[in-house]
Amino acid sequence: MKKNLIQLALMTVLSYSAWAQQPDKALARVRYTFTHVRDTTQRDKPYTENMLLITGQNASVYTSYDKINRSAALRQQIQEQISNQAGSATNIRVQNRETRPVSQIDYFRFSNEGKLIIKERIFNNYLIEEPIPRINWKISKDTASFSGLLCQKATARFKGRDWTVWFAPELPFSSGPWKLNGLPGLIVEAYDAAKEVSFKFAGLEKVAPSSGAAESQNTGTGTAVKLVGIDTEEYLGNEIKLPANAIRSTRSELDKLKTAYEKDPEGFLSAQMAAQGMKGNFKISRSLPDGVKPVKPAVNNPIELSEK
Repeated sequence: MKKNLIQLALMTVLSYSAWAQQPDKALARVRYTFTHVRDTTQRDKPYTENMLLITGQNASVYTSYDKINRSAALRQQIQEQISNQAGSATNIRVQNRETRPVSQIDYFRFSNEGKLIIKERIFNNYLIEEPIPRINWKISKDTASFSGLLCQKATARFKGRDWTVWFAPELPFSSGPWKLNGLPGLIVEAYDAAKEVSFKFAGLEKVAPSSGAAESQNTGTGTAVKLVGIDTEEYLGNEIKLPANAIRSTRSELDKLKTAYEKDPEGFLSAQMAAQGMKGNFKISRSLPDGVKPVKPAVNNPIELSEK
């Protein structure tokens, strides 16, 4: 089993591929509260997550704000352990007290190239390319204000749901949360007719021209270590760009990796480390109260539905 995992990891490492998309200047960060009735048998217990959209004139990336904050805490744990081991990643033990999963899928939109690139992370970053979806919006004259932003209403049928969105013409970005896009202004709020999926506006800030993010952190031993697969401040800089050394993939190839990871998470991660020349074992442990188990919510109502 371990040999098969290492072979699978080697195949992914050898398939690193450069992407032609040009970085875009980040101009604004928009926060949303995402709510989704994933399990229709428990409508009173919807899934919620704090999300983040970073947008520029020609590109945007939509990601989990909770993931960024959680990854920052994990990164600090790992950095401290490497520092205590004199810069050598011999045995890394992650203490995870979180029971609720966060989204591992990010959406990069490059409007000039007409490309939507979906990034998923399973230790490494994997990229799947799709065309930017074209949405047949119907813009109405209805207006509303969200935190002082004057917004206009638009509706459309998209991915099996009837959507209502509010966009801000004064913010000339054609981006929005998830795959929603294509209006003459930033999409500030969105919800479907059944009120099963919603993106509620939670704040906006301009990106300062001087803001940037370090790609590595010093361990205290004089060694700067870049941690593969840990998303933190890379999204909080002043550029929108695909992650370096990302792996071009397909949906079927990525599904195989997910299956391998779900069967043996520690074995999978250790094999990925071995394939990249990193020695040691990767251990995942959880410090949870007695009787509490990690939550894996049932999903019988995905955000994308088949068209009827």
